[in-house]
Amino acid sequence: MALPVMRIAPGLPYPIGATYDGAGTNFAVFSRIAERVEICLFDEHNKETRIDLPEVDAYCWHGYLYGVGPGQRYGFRVHGPHNPAEGHRSNPAKLLLDPYARAVEGQVTWNRAVFGYDVNGRRQNRADSARYVPRSIVVNPFFSWDNDRHPRTPLHDTVIYETHVKGLTARHPDVPEELRGTYAGLATPAVIRYLQDLGVTAVELLPVHQFVPESGTLERGLTNYWGYNSIGYFAPHNAYSASGQRGQQVQEFKLMVKTLHAAGIEVILDVVYNHTAEGNHLGPVLSFKGYDNQAYYRLTPDDNRYYMDYTGCGNSLNMRNPHVLQLIMDSLRYWVEEMHVDGFRFDLASTLARELHDVDRLAAFFDLIQQDPIVSRVKLIAEPWDVGEGGYQVGNFPPLWSEWNGRFRDWVRDYWRGEDQMLGELGYRLTGSSDLYEWGGRRPSASVNFVTCHDGFTLADLVTYNEKHNEANGEDNNDGANDNRSSNYGVEGPTDDPQVNELRRKQQRNFLATLFLSAGVPMLLGGDEFGRTQQGNNNGYAQDNELSWFDWSLLHDNRDLHEFVCRLIKMRRDHTVLHRRRWFQGRNIHGEAVTDIAWFRPDGNPMSEEDWSQGYARAVAVFLNGEQITEPDERGDRIVGDSLLLLLNAHDGALDFVLPDDTFGDTWRTIIDTADPAVNIHNGSDHKAGTTVNVTDRSLRVLLHEDKS
Repeated sequence: MALPVMRIAPGLPYPIGATYDGAGTNFAVFSRIAERVEICLFDEHNKETRIDLPEVDAYCWHGYLYGVGPGQRYGFRVHGPHNPAEGHRSNPAKLLLDPYARAVEGQVTWNRAVFGYDVNGRRQNRADSARYVPRSIVVNPFFSWDNDRHPRTPLHDTVIYETHVKGLTARHPDVPEELRGTYAGLATPAVIRYLQDLGVTAVELLPVHQFVPESGTLERGLTNYWGYNSIGYFAPHNAYSASGQRGQQVQEFKLMVKTLHAAGIEVILDVVYNHTAEGNHLGPVLSFKGYDNQAYYRLTPDDNRYYMDYTGCGNSLNMRNPHVLQLIMDSLRYWVEEMHVDGFRFDLASTLARELHDVDRLAAFFDLIQQDPIVSRVKLIAEPWDVGEGGYQVGNFPPLWSEWNGRFRDWVRDYWRGEDQMLGELGYRLTGSSDLYEWGGRRPSASVNFVTCHDGFTLADLVTYNEKHNEANGEDNNDGANDNRSSNYGVEGPTDDPQVNELRRKQQRNFLATLFLSAGVPMLLGGDEFGRTQQGNNNGYAQDNELSWFDWSLLHDNRDLHEFVCRLIKMRRDHTVLHRRRWFQGRNIHGEAVTDIAWFRPDGNPMSEEDWSQGYARAVAVFLNGEQITEPDERGDRIVGDSLLLLLNAHDGALDFVLPDDTFGDTWRTIIDTADPAVNIHNGSDHKAGTTVNVTDRSLRVLLHEDKS
């Protein structure tokens, strides 16, 4: 059925995007350089109706169309200058996605018509792209949230589970087949129950903004799995919808969030505001390029034909432009206010701070976040690096922010594989990395600790491979990191050798125990708790298949590892000394004789400055005083809990540790032993002060002294 004749009114310049009010839809879009903007409506047979937007205010073109409602497919065509050397790429032959589209239908078909230049790259390509690009969708903004509330788990109590909407559920036997790989699948009772039983408090989802698979990846018979190629910062990715792509994905996403909140689980989104899917000067014209290329992107100053690339993905968004900053802030507020998410992890966040060339810690973007009454109240996590010069900025983000602590990952990996010069670094990482964060007025929760993440080896692969094995990516094994700080313990890949396999399992437990015993915010890579493997592929970005999807049969095969992780998370939750809000001070608190933290050599003597610098030293004991916690609880009362003693031995031989004298505790019970995962608080052995405890090679013990008050 063809669209009826439309009556258009001037409408409003804000809110930008398509806004349905019950009687019609207001359309508004930004372009400084446009001479004319057409709204293009598509009927069920893809017949296009073009209507000029009648008004422009403050560079926002707008109009109100009566009778246009949810489900309507649309796009824009922009008439204006086309001079790539000056940074202008307007081309009315290209149907453009709305940068503020709340939903998107379809994907890009990689036809030459989607590019702005001809086959030789010399002339403007006037082929119409409408047949080959997705449609923006007018959505219904109304949803019954009922009594939904943000869990608002304090950062110091947070345990993050990094996962992928599709990968988590694509092979889950208890998720209905039609819901696997979708938002609805993630919200099924089986998945919710699993997350609750594990004990995590938040899921951090790999990108769910609408994204585009790269043409080169598709040509290799692969696709973009991770999703770090955004084209729509307001639209939930349509391929993860079980219910449809005409706005249903928005309702489905909201229901997922609502269900997770009811289970006490927060939703953190991995967001990619540093670049878009339009790539460099050879990339397609899908949205931003066609509206105002010079405004949206950082261009090289000597020739605006080319793009500054701090991301390795072809372009970088222009954070100096107020309209780009507005786009990002509007997007963030939308996901908090309308979609009820609880926080964001910012991919390559150093790129967001680049106002000129150098990374500026007080860049405009961070000032906007600081003063924003909505976004400043949610969890903000930075990936504190990009690929540009000076982009490694671990420890340099403002006080509101937490950061992926890459130094924690690197040094914990090195410690357990037996590298020299580790103890001083290990001490900082175990206690929240005060060397990185305390100077800026931040707390231990500024450190998001992780050993593995989506980018790199899984935990099982970290102890199975010395080298990456990315041949399946079709890039001759040239992609992915070469510095993995991994060890195969004598055999590359799977083996039947029982001694190698036992050591690998023990090392996995060592990494996991160190993660959950350290101050800061622990982040667990989804599937590591039951031995998920990618067969040595450390860059699974293009593997939307069983290589990346969770193999839930491993949960049965590695039940002991899963139970060990559940016990670690519970131990962390039960012992306040493991999730303190404030820094350890290394001194007597509340007038007591014993300090809040103490470090010992295996012979029982306190660590000296010289001991910390011994390159061969790989063993240390750490006393964590549960009776000397400086911060009060939420009611203002003093916190008094149990004390813990951690015995870490990364040597390849067993060591006897002499326990501290009875001023630190008279009797200790082993509650965790990575050499014996069956040990727990109920069956662990007791030890008297001053006696010795044998810690086997490459293992960690946790001893408990219960508070008797």
